[in-house]
Amino acid sequence: MESTYIFLQHYWWFVISLLGSLLVFLLFVQGGNSLLFRLGKNETERSLLVNATGGKWEFTFTTLVTFGGAFFASFPLFYSTSFGGAYWLWMFILFGFVLQAVSYEFQSKLGNLLGKRTYQLFLVLNGVIGPVLLGCAVATFFNGSDFIVSKSNITDSRIPVISHWGNEWHGLDALTDPWNLMLGMAVFFLTRLLGNLYFIHIIQHKELTTRCRRQLPTDAIPFLLFFLAFVIRTLLKDGFSVEPDTGLIFMEPYKYFHNLTEIPVLLVLFLAGICGVLYGLFLGIFRQTSTHGFWFASGGTVLTVLALLLCAGYNHTAYYPSTTDLQSSLTLSNSCSSLFTLRIMAYISILIPFVVAYIAYVWRVMNRQPLSTDDIRNNQDKY
Repeated sequence: MESTYIFLQHYWWFVISLLGSLLVFLLFVQGGNSLLFRLGKNETERSLLVNATGGKWEFTFTTLVTFGGAFFASFPLFYSTSFGGAYWLWMFILFGFVLQAVSYEFQSKLGNLLGKRTYQLFLVLNGVIGPVLLGCAVATFFNGSDFIVSKSNITDSRIPVISHWGNEWHGLDALTDPWNLMLGMAVFFLTRLLGNLYFIHIIQHKELTTRCRRQLPTDAIPFLLFFLAFVIRTLLKDGFSVEPDTGLIFMEPYKYFHNLTEIPVLLVLFLAGICGVLYGLFLGIFRQTSTHGFWFASGGTVLTVLALLLCAGYNHTAYYPSTTDLQSSLTLSNSCSSLFTLRIMAYISILIPFVVAYIAYVWRVMNRQPLSTDDIRNNQDKY
């Protein structure tokens, strides 16, 4: 029974990590939007860019909601601690995504009060704050947050609150840690790279795609600097380790480096992911006739983020550390749902491959033909 419980804890952390990695990949929509005025020199070109990503923003929003729902069902203590304590950070992220949805739907509507350009500026705003804030939120899995967990409070009828945030910033304090911002900026520039590669893949417009290829090195250099700085520092710093027999949490030198080396499959995923991203960039920058760099970079992004998130929770590691009270840190075992809940959800998760297959089918139908200026002029349902 205990071995089944441990397996299900690890299984659901894998599912959550996979959803998180897919979410980062789908942020190419935000990255593309952040380049709207950088790449689009006139209204026709900007309309092409908006309509290229316009059919995909629902996938990003749905994955974000599913990611939060999976966390709530499988690791409810994290949900109540982070979403309930660091609510300003998550509210700003959610606000950005809502702003994006409104902008897509109303910018081309007749009689809109704000005007098309204002809604396009909203898309650019979401393209910046969404990736940066999500990157900072993920970085707290490695750097910790300011909270205290007191499970004994559940029996207190006056204040039955288990988790308390340690300051009045309620999540925005994550932005004061330069290493959190480091990952946030890395995610931001990564999404711009993916957005550029997607435009090259889907848009049939010579001047615009040439501009996209020229933009790639400009975003690739800061991405590599921010990402390598964060990864190297994370692998070399002390990590939050868990004593398996007692549940005691302590600081272990080179913990995340040990996780990669002691679980070889994570190291393989991580290195394969990095190679995929680099090869996708190579195709986009140096192969002027290739339009497939997006798929290599996207697959590499999924593998890299998956490896990092698994590294944060596997191998007896506290995946949500507390910088205020080390023993309040959340682990797979002390924050998960009951065995019954995890088991029932595992049965339901069998449907996930069918959902993914449906999404892949819809994506293929939507991208069957490259997007051109003629499609924009003749489409009554354009964004």
